[in-house]
Amino acid sequence: MWNGFAHWLRSAPIADPVDRRNAPVMQVLLLFYGALLPLTWVWHAVTRGIQAGEPVVLLMDMVIAALAWVSIAMIRHGRFRPAIVLFLAPQLISMGITFFALGVQSQLLDPAPTMLTLVISGLVLGRNALWIAFGLLMLVFATGFVSDAIRATQLGVPLRRALANAPVILISYSLITIVLDRSIKALRESLAESDARGRDLQREMAERERAQAQLIHSQKMEATGRLASGLSHDFNNILDVISGYAEQRHDIPDIENRDARDAAFSKALGSVEVAAARGTALTRKLLTFSRHDMARPQVFDAVRLIAELQPMLRQLLPRNIRLDMPDPTEPLPVRIDRSEFEMMILNIAANARDAMEQGGRFGIRLEGKPDGIVEIALSDTGHGMDDDVLQHIFEPFFTTKDAVDGTGLGLAVIRDLLKTAGGNISVRSTVGEGTTFLVQLPLEPAPLPG
Repeated sequence: MWNGFAHWLRSAPIADPVDRRNAPVMQVLLLFYGALLPLTWVWHAVTRGIQAGEPVVLLMDMVIAALAWVSIAMIRHGRFRPAIVLFLAPQLISMGITFFALGVQSQLLDPAPTMLTLVISGLVLGRNALWIAFGLLMLVFATGFVSDAIRATQLGVPLRRALANAPVILISYSLITIVLDRSIKALRESLAESDARGRDLQREMAERERAQAQLIHSQKMEATGRLASGLSHDFNNILDVISGYAEQRHDIPDIENRDARDAAFSKALGSVEVAAARGTALTRKLLTFSRHDMARPQVFDAVRLIAELQPMLRQLLPRNIRLDMPDPTEPLPVRIDRSEFEMMILNIAANARDAMEQGGRFGIRLEGKPDGIVEIALSDTGHGMDDDVLQHIFEPFFTTKDAVDGTGLGLAVIRDLLKTAGGNISVRSTVGEGTTFLVQLPLEPAPLPG
C-alpha cells in the first residue's frame, strides 16, 4: 500500500528535476494542512470552544486548508511552482491578519508557521523567493508590533515593553535566512555539479558503447576473416589430394593392359570422389556455421577409417615423405563426429608435410589401452618445435606460419573437438628431431553398426 502511495506521489508530470524531487514531500505537507487544520479546529471547538478574536483565524485556516487541496490538484497537473506560491501567499496574508488582530506576543509561542514559510520558500522556490518571503515576514511582524504598540498605548503600558522583542526577532530571522540562503546556494551548486557529472557520465558511457561496438565489429570482421582463411587452408589440403590424383592421368596411358588401365582410372576417380566428398562436408559446415549446428557424433572403427584415409594421405604428402600406416588390428570403436575426425587427421598430416620440406617420415600408430582409451599417435621427422612454441600451440590464432599459409585455428579446433568427445590431445617435440601428437579418445563399448 505504501509503495503504491509513494509511486503516486512521484508520478506527478513535472519537468524540472529539482521540482520533481521536491514534489512528493510538498504533496504530503499539503495533505496534512488540508486534513489536519479542519480537524484541529474541530477538536479546539469541542474542548475549549471558539474564543473572542478566533473566528478570523478560523476563517483564514479554512481558506488555507481549501487552497492546500487546490495546490495538490495543481501539482498533479504539473504546475508545481504556481501551486506552492498559491499555498504560501494565503499563509502570509493569514499571518498578517492574525498578527494585526492579536499582536506579536500571542504568536511567539508557535514559530512553526513563520519558519515553515521561510524554509519552503527557500528550498522549493529558490533564493530569490527566500528573501522575498523574509521581507514579507518582517512586514507581518511590523504589523503585529504596531498592533501591540496601539494596545500598549490604550492600556498605558510603556511602549518599550511592547517592542522589546523586535530586535531579537529581526536578528534571529535574519540569521536564519542567511543560513538558509548559504545552504540553498551550496545545495543548488551541488545539484548542478551532480547533474553535470551525470550528463558527462552519460556522454562518456555513450562514447564507450560506440567504441565497444566498433571494437566488437572489428573483432567480428577479424574472426570471420581468420575463420574463412582457416577453412580455405583446410580446403586447400583437400584440393591437394584431388590434384595429386589428377596428376596420375599422365601415368595411366603408359599402362598397356586395358583392364589395368581402366582399373587405375576407376581407382583415381574414386579417390577424387572421396576427396570431393570431404570438401562437400567442409563447405556444408561453413554453410551451417551461422545456424550453430552441433556436431553429430557417431560410433565407428578408428582403425578402419584411418585405413580408408590412406589414399588421401598418400596424395596429400609429397613423394619425398614416407607414409607409415598401422597394421590391421582388432576394431577400436570411438564416438565422435566422423567428418571432424577425418579433418583432424588430414590437418595434422598437412602440418607435418609443411614441417618436412626436405622430406622425411609421417607415421600413424593406433593402440587400445587397458584403461579403455584409444590412443592414436601421429609422428613426423620434421624440424620440431621449441618450448616457447609448445606453450602456445593450442591457443586460437597462434601460428608460426605466414598469414597466407596458416591461421592458428586448426589445432585449437582439434583440441575443442576432442574435449567435447571426452578425449584429449598432447604433443611432444624436439627441435631437429620431429613432433608427435598423441590423441586419446574413450573406447566405445557399444557394438559397431553393421
